[in-house]
Amino acid sequence: MSTPQTPAAAPTPGHSLKHLAVHLITPLLMCLGMALAYQGAFHQPEPHHLKVAVVGTGAQAQGLAQAVQEKAGAALDVRSVPDRATAERQLRDRDLVGAFVPDAKSPELIVAKGNSDTSVVAATAVFTNVTDRQGVPLHVTDLTTPAKGDPTGQGLFFLLVALSIGSYASVAAIGAAGAGLSMRIRALTGVAVSLVVSVIGIVTAGPVFHVVDHSYAAIWALGWLYSAGIVLIGIGLHSFLKKWTTLALMVLFVMLNFTSSGGIYRPELQNGFFGGLHGFWTGAGYLEGARSILYFDGGAGLGGHLLTLLVWLLLGGAALVAAAMYEGRGRRRVEMPIETPVESSVEAEEEMEEAVAV
Repeated sequence: MSTPQTPAAAPTPGHSLKHLAVHLITPLLMCLGMALAYQGAFHQPEPHHLKVAVVGTGAQAQGLAQAVQEKAGAALDVRSVPDRATAERQLRDRDLVGAFVPDAKSPELIVAKGNSDTSVVAATAVFTNVTDRQGVPLHVTDLTTPAKGDPTGQGLFFLLVALSIGSYASVAAIGAAGAGLSMRIRALTGVAVSLVVSVIGIVTAGPVFHVVDHSYAAIWALGWLYSAGIVLIGIGLHSFLKKWTTLALMVLFVMLNFTSSGGIYRPELQNGFFGGLHGFWTGAGYLEGARSILYFDGGAGLGGHLLTLLVWLLLGGAALVAAAMYEGRGRRRVEMPIETPVESSVEAEEEMEEAVAV
């Protein structure tokens, strides 16, 4: 005859409220972080050393360049270039945002919108003021050809968003549901998942929406490199941070990443903090690398952007090695308790809910 089991006591309201409060910490921190990051990065775009040029060697061109610089102060970095060919070369190298060609009847501003549409808008406003005083319209010539599905050149930013969310959300599933697997298997799974994420990205951005209209293989490879860096860093961090991993990845790859990528505003329109991150953060490496491939024939600093992505991938490898060593020491010290399928399922579900709460 079996002994009747005593039903477990129901949790008290105080205990339930405490449990609820602990779980609300993460979404509230996400809210605070997103508000600070996005509003801090985008709330007041102003030019800071926006690089423009006046084309010409005569006294008129030199005087105009000096007058514009004196009036703008630190907002602009005005130089003079001897001829149109030099101006176009510097625009294609992404060393300039705009080059103004003075003319009494038909003044022209040469730009490369593939570099940044919002920066071009700022440069156009500067020289429109000049031509308005002359009483003549400003003619704008774009050296780059935007993709059919991306006339402003900002579609690449939304591709970056898709790749990022697909990558860090996958970490939650691998870390929770795959916690019992070896680090090697988790790492290989992460590489495979990042491959799938990159394929989804190039298919939707290419044949579906035509944000990318050529160099599919190069943009896909860049996306895989970018996604793999995020996933491997996330898998490594999960061993140390557990349920806080999603929040950490949102800080690294959403709050600081999207805002410093240059997708909305490049550094010349941002404050020093986010403009500084642009020089070495992984999202900027991907986005500027993709721009270099699509709009500047693989030049304009592509090698440096590839190096940025490789450094972040190496950081992911280092995080995996550190996590494997940490887990190995833990297994040697104590025998880990067996996690029930229910507990594992609840943990995975909680982490997945946090991962998609962007």
